[in-house]
Amino acid sequence: MKNNTNPLLVMALSALSAGILISCVKPADDKPATDNDRPKVVEENSATTETTGAAVSASAGITPVEISAETEETYLTHVADDLIIPAYADAAQHSASLHKLAKKHCQQAPVSGIELQELRNQWLVLAQAWASAEMINFGPATESMSNLYINYYPDERGLVHDGVAELIAANPNLTKAQLADESAIVQGVPGLEEVLYANDSLDAAQCAYIIGASSALADRLTAIENNWRSDAVQLLAIDKTANSDQGLNQWFNSLLSMIETTKSSAIDQPLGLTGTAKGHVPAATAGQSRAIINAKLATLNKALTDPVLSAILNSKKESVVGNNLSTSLAQTTTLLAQMPEDITQADKADQQQLLEQMAEITRVIKRQLIPTLGIRVGFNSTDGD
Repeated sequence: MKNNTNPLLVMALSALSAGILISCVKPADDKPATDNDRPKVVEENSATTETTGAAVSASAGITPVEISAETEETYLTHVADDLIIPAYADAAQHSASLHKLAKKHCQQAPVSGIELQELRNQWLVLAQAWASAEMINFGPATESMSNLYINYYPDERGLVHDGVAELIAANPNLTKAQLADESAIVQGVPGLEEVLYANDSLDAAQCAYIIGASSALADRLTAIENNWRSDAVQLLAIDKTANSDQGLNQWFNSLLSMIETTKSSAIDQPLGLTGTAKGHVPAATAGQSRAIINAKLATLNKALTDPVLSAILNSKKESVVGNNLSTSLAQTTTLLAQMPEDITQADKADQQQLLEQMAEITRVIKRQLIPTLGIRVGFNSTDGD
């Protein structure tokens, strides 16, 4: 029996609650910025990329490095082959592994004890892998809205909990094919989390859900991976480096969006640090918010201290921005490691310090890295620090 929720209503709620237009949400300011501090936002247009980037860099008092079309093409190819595609491949692999483990342990329900813990452990690996892949805030995952079906977050209305329970109750023998017709609310990483962590043991119907949902998720992730493998040149504008910095703009603004969104939706808003509490931290049901945020920091560290990028930044002389980035990321990672697995249980002072550290990373990217590269902060970057 199919969930009878109106599909149009569900997608409207998805857009509202999960933040499909998350790039347009303005988190609370950490510190008011003057017009001189804040890079000018200019409409995305390849014809104005170079002049706009130079103007932004000049206004920030930073002389941008000179990046040839060949160097830019080499770097973007490296980003696609060594950062983006492996991120999706890793997430797909871990979802497939969860599916395989579920089929093994669910041969005879109920499932509890060590077997349930093994499923939970594999889910956490999968959740961390997707947290890393969320650095890619453009391309097939977002254009197809697959990112909502993979990770319906932030679930500010608490729709996943009730939605998944109702779906399983109505479909005790749920299959992957049936799940494909359901809304984003009952699919992906949060749906699997809800079933695995909200129950002390899994009955046959819950097992059927985990088997179907993990397989559907693996298929979705693999499709995105394959799309990137075949179309990376177009998706990152690698063939346009002679005339445009579009690829660099997309990539670095995507990384900036990741840190801003994490700061706002995963830390500030759910912890109520600068306003009324709203939503919940990532992996709240599992109590594993620290692991998810740490995965994002590790991904940013890998991307922003990458040797190929460092060579570009240091092409003239030793660049300060690289050291500033690595220092800020290391300090934030160290602070996070000292917090409980569930960061809602941390001291308020530590939570506030974490927020400030994330804001510092944002400032270094906006005011140092992006101007040094001669590109610009895009419309999706609305942190307003």
